Amino acid sequence: MHEVAPINPWVALAYLASGILFILALRGLSSPASSRRGNRFGMIGMTIAVVTTLITHVPFDNLASAPGIPAHDTSMIDFVALGEILAAIAIGAIIGIVMARRIAMTAMPQLVAAFHSLVGLAAVAVAAAAYLNPGAFHIADEMGQIFAVSRIEMGLGIAIGAITFSGSVIAFLKLNGNMSGAPIMLPARHVINLGTLAAIIGLVAYFLTDQSPWVFWTITALSFLIGFLLIIPIGGADMPVVVSMLNSYSGWAAAAMGFTLGNTAMIITGALVGSSGAILSYIMCRAMNRSFISVIAGGFGADDSGGGAGGSKEQRPWKPGSAEDAAFLMSQAENVIIVPGYGMAVAQAQHALREMSDMLKKEGVNVKYAIHPVAGRMPGHMNVLLAEANVPYDEVFELEDINGEFAQCDVAFVIGANDVTNPAAKTDKSSPIYGMPVLDVEKAKTVLFVKRSMGGVGYAGVDNDVFYMDQTMMLLGDAKKMADDIVKALSGSGH
Repeated sequence: MHEVAPINPWVALAYLASGILFILALRGLSSPASSRRGNRFGMIGMTIAVVTTLITHVPFDNLASAPGIPAHDTSMIDFVALGEILAAIAIGAIIGIVMARRIAMTAMPQLVAAFHSLVGLAAVAVAAAAYLNPGAFHIADEMGQIFAVSRIEMGLGIAIGAITFSGSVIAFLKLNGNMSGAPIMLPARHVINLGTLAAIIGLVAYFLTDQSPWVFWTITALSFLIGFLLIIPIGGADMPVVVSMLNSYSGWAAAAMGFTLGNTAMIITGALVGSSGAILSYIMCRAMNRSFISVIAGGFGADDSGGGAGGSKEQRPWKPGSAEDAAFLMSQAENVIIVPGYGMAVAQAQHALREMSDMLKKEGVNVKYAIHPVAGRMPGHMNVLLAEANVPYDEVFELEDINGEFAQCDVAFVIGANDVTNPAAKTDKSSPIYGMPVLDVEKAKTVLFVKRSMGGVGYAGVDNDVFYMDQTMMLLGDAKKMADDIVKALSGSGH
């Protein structure tokens, strides 16, 4: 039988406090207005959890495994091991602080993917350490046989952790531009993926009866492989779902390792991250009118690879405009709705956009921002960028809260968004984005569309009919430069 050591009530209380703080952190992160407070709760909770773990595990775990040393003789603590742990924490903290201060807000999706990969790799490292030295983790009997329940926890932890790591690496490469964002379709990928997943599940089950090294390391290798295979076919348009999905995976991997380590804080934290990530993935899929299975099976536009980018596009008349035209139209409007997208993020135009908005408000124009759930490359990407530019939270609205206002809107100012404003999602059953809820910008009296060129067709590879509508004026060029030019025009127009 697996003997469970009694839990110190003070340790249980500390982990409970950490769990409560993590829940408060998630609650705080649900709104930009409370996100900083939520982050502080999370930091405090993690500090309590780490300090509690160091106090309760470093001395006694080391001493218990050392023959001839009394179990509670704290005068003989292995300070070398403690020093190594503190040094590792310090190095990680320095790297984290430097990255947080230097990272551009536009690179947040890549940073999140990179951090997810590290969580997955940490789970793999813990599982490997537990397998190689089960006695130190108190998960084996006198004969060195790992307990059955610990084998299940270990198998699941290393499988989910390895999938999280390799999948997050591919997501990072796609988001960072090191790999094409288009779906990469491997021949017979569904057969390969299903066969690999079946082999992993079968080997985890077999691991219960045989803890041979070949079983453990084969599970590890196949899990790394399936992580690559699952994410490679997924295109850029599905990246928000992928990011939240990998977030969920990293949580479940941490929870599985929490059971192996007997650490309540890891179990609570992992379960919170895993469940919240799963819920967020569901929300993202619903926002795109896609099932989770369809995302995993392949990316947007997978059936018509190349989409609008590959073939010749039909030449259709469109109306060009200038920054001066946009400034005049918006200064004369009563209601302006701004729709930001990933193009705004790439151009880092959020500060210029806020300045433009401030000038319009001084002229008595009512300005609001409309955010699509999957605008950008990760959930909440636009909200983060607007918050960085100090856009008031009460001016930012989600799709379901503002979509009905476009019909009464004088000007819809779309900056760097494409697929999320494409009416083909509502009318064209052959379109890869059909069924995805979109922002109804075409209902506005005037649509100003900021776009780098008429050649791009968005992640989904389909053209946008809004470009060619009578009420649409295309403002071609870099989003930041266009916003700056509009601000100059507003300043010099005398309005």
